[in-house]
Amino acid sequence: MKQKKENNFPLMARYMKGNIRYFAAAILCSVLSTVCNSLTPQIISVTIDSILGNSDYTLPEVLSKFTTLEALRADVGKTLLIAAGAIVVIAAIGGIGSFGTRTATAMGSEGFVKGLRDALFSHIQRLPYAWHVKHQTGEIIQRCTSDVEVIRNFFTNQMLEVIRIVFMVVYYLFIMFSMNWKIAAISAVFIPVVLIYSLIFYSKISSRFRTADEAEGILSTAVQENLTGVRVVRAFGRERFEVDRFNKKNQRFSTLWVELGKLMSVYWALGDLITGLQIMAVIAAGAAFAATGQISLGTLLAFISYNSSLTWPIRSLGRILSEMSKSGVSIDRVAYILRAQEEKVLQGAKTPPMDQDIKFEDVTFSYEGMKPVVAHLNFTIKAGQTFAILGGTGSGKSTIAALLDRLYDLGPDQGRITIGGVDIREIRQDYLRQNIGLVLQEPFLFSRTIGENIAITRPGAGINGIRQATTIACVDEAIDTFTDGYDTIVGERGVTLSGGQKQRVAIARMLMQQAPVMIFDDSLSAVDAETDTKIRAALKERMGNATVILISHRITTLMQADEILVLKDGEVSEIGTHQELISRPGIYRDIYDIQMAAADRELLEDTEETDSPQGTTCGEDAKGGASE
Repeated sequence: MKQKKENNFPLMARYMKGNIRYFAAAILCSVLSTVCNSLTPQIISVTIDSILGNSDYTLPEVLSKFTTLEALRADVGKTLLIAAGAIVVIAAIGGIGSFGTRTATAMGSEGFVKGLRDALFSHIQRLPYAWHVKHQTGEIIQRCTSDVEVIRNFFTNQMLEVIRIVFMVVYYLFIMFSMNWKIAAISAVFIPVVLIYSLIFYSKISSRFRTADEAEGILSTAVQENLTGVRVVRAFGRERFEVDRFNKKNQRFSTLWVELGKLMSVYWALGDLITGLQIMAVIAAGAAFAATGQISLGTLLAFISYNSSLTWPIRSLGRILSEMSKSGVSIDRVAYILRAQEEKVLQGAKTPPMDQDIKFEDVTFSYEGMKPVVAHLNFTIKAGQTFAILGGTGSGKSTIAALLDRLYDLGPDQGRITIGGVDIREIRQDYLRQNIGLVLQEPFLFSRTIGENIAITRPGAGINGIRQATTIACVDEAIDTFTDGYDTIVGERGVTLSGGQKQRVAIARMLMQQAPVMIFDDSLSAVDAETDTKIRAALKERMGNATVILISHRITTLMQADEILVLKDGEVSEIGTHQELISRPGIYRDIYDIQMAAADRELLEDTEETDSPQGTTCGEDAKGGASE
């Protein structure tokens, strides 16, 4: 996922709305805490120079109403207790400021990141199917989790910390220059050195952080793919291969972060050297000035305190600038998803009746960067008809289903598909998909109960409706054999069920949709021929008004269709009924002769003699039917 550098501030600012007040409160509380911390060195300086010493000092107007400098000097013990009490009170106020800073920051940053997560998830749901095909799931997950967490840390710690440090540096330097400009200048001269050094380091390390983040995405994808395909790995004894493959990716990931660690070590080591030189220069100059009487002992201690207070923030500013390189990378990666073009929704899109004829008119389509998958398709699917599609691998069978469901849209010069004379590009996408049921060859089941998976297309459906769908799909008896029945958790991606059971659960889920158009994209491949026949017979009896599109390699699945389309290299090779197609030479007849063994012929004859599937028992699937 390569992307050009863009200004992401307006995009991120959009999700700051409603939370700016928290960040403003955090800044005010941070200023209060910083001001309170600056008062302690002043109290110590005055106590040493003017209470214990003889230096003149003008009391603040508020204090002069209650006491005088002479009175404070007269009772030193009491004065020291008052000074200590003042330091405690100031520290308490500063602590309240720190508490307010962290509380407001947490509320603001979490509100911001919650809105960002919601926007990401919602946006991803609306991205075109083609976008998801081009991007790896593991990397998308990594961008929506690890990168979002880095952004959260940026707004929680880094952004406000930069503001706090800049204010502290300016405020403390103002105080130091008002006390003695010469020592303050010695301290201040090191600040631009640290900042320039940090900025140079920041520019050098940014690309390294991007590479390391991308390596993390590759590693996450490897783990996700392995866990998803764990049964394939075990079945073919590929554990060692997968471990070695993961180790290589993990080694590269670790190497990148070790290299980053070395660079950070160099940065911190040089930072320690510069900081040490600053402290040494201030102490040396201050001691020399104190020895010659240019400054008092209390002023020297205050200078050392202020300088020490500035040392870590300045170092932190460099560290934060370095960390911001990682934050910038994460913001770029998340912004890439948010900027992805959502599926276009036509304003005023139509919602025509869907129980109408479907026409493909000179349809030609190619995936990005590929030659046409289908070319010049012209055929009509009559309403209420069972229409079958047969063809070799790569002939465009699944592409026809994807185009009809608008998972991909035809271009302006690629023909058109109409339902009842209305171009499907003019039909609202959600309405179209709600009225076209689609069962894929490799169905996906969620990690929920069987009942919840089936009812997902009709929320709130009762058990009777679910049982009716599973009966048509010939999976009701298999579900009843489970201890928890319809409350059985199917496991991630449906691993609790066999291949045939997953397909039949997916069929039941689609039947719950009660769509006027139903597409079976090779979705009966994992069930035996007898079960296949009974499912189709039950569909014909109970869903007789629906338009059914069957895509399969199996002749017995297609031969009962009202019309059969045969594809070759993406073009229409033959079209007609079963009897018409086997009566003349062609691809269909060749496949029929190869596939139709004696057992299939007997099954066909038995099926033709049966008026309906009632009273029959669905056969088990070819995978054994047992829970795996």
